Amino acid sequence: MNRKLKNTIASKLMLLATISSTSLVFIMAFVLYRKSVKIFSNRSLIDLLLKSSWAPTKGDFGFYPFITSTVLVTGLAMSLSIPLCLLTAIYLSEYAPSKVRGIIKPILDLLSGIPSVVFGLWGVSFVVPIIRDYISQFVGVTTTGYCLLSGGIVLALMVFPIIISVSDEVLRSVPFEVREASFSLGATKWQTVKYAVIRRALPGIIAAIILGFSRAFGETMAVLMVVGNVAKVPSSLFDPAYPLPSLIANNYGEMMSIPLYDSAIMFAALLLMLVISFFSIIARIIQLKIERRSL
Repeated sequence: MNRKLKNTIASKLMLLATISSTSLVFIMAFVLYRKSVKIFSNRSLIDLLLKSSWAPTKGDFGFYPFITSTVLVTGLAMSLSIPLCLLTAIYLSEYAPSKVRGIIKPILDLLSGIPSVVFGLWGVSFVVPIIRDYISQFVGVTTTGYCLLSGGIVLALMVFPIIISVSDEVLRSVPFEVREASFSLGATKWQTVKYAVIRRALPGIIAAIILGFSRAFGETMAVLMVVGNVAKVPSSLFDPAYPLPSLIANNYGEMMSIPLYDSAIMFAALLLMLVISFFSIIARIIQLKIERRSL
């Protein structure tokens, strides 16, 4: 009886902890909504999302340039990082000797612990000059170097360790029997990796990409330092951009002096949270469909 009671208490406590942790998401969303509801008093949601004019002193709060910049810089970062990360994870899990793996893994762990402001400083002192002095001249455009491409490169580097580490662990968790079965059918090493190992590990790889995407979408400091922060829709990789996290970080301190500014910044935070949640849910649905097909 005593054991049953302890088991029941432990179960209830864990349930309470689970409910408390998951409810934080809804509490945060509710608080942000309450703080941002003032902006809807004289602006419709369509105007806020689709207008490009940003002039807080005149009461213009168009979030379209910030939403577009956020999507573009994140999409660019993921486009640069996913192929490199997956190839690196495959090499580490399937091909790398133990000595090489022992050297690379600690470096990746170190990379994941570097503060974002350090990545930003590296971007300012290395990425921005290269784009300004070499890449832009090669393609025949003029830019200060503080642009969408700089933000994408810095952000891609920041998500490297997350995607590589998780993908590596997922690939290594595939049972060795799967590889043996493939080899017994005459498959080569690459065919085994491509058609057996990756297929089995695909749901976990998607989870790794989701983690990297979430990190990239909400990253503030490093992107703020290299992306230019101009409130207009970028028309090329060499134009400056202004993602939502940078907008919040740059303007939160001065929002009290202008009416509706507080509400507008809170709406930006709510918008960022909702967009990340939306893409995470879509990715989770895709992941579940893949898992069902692989059963």
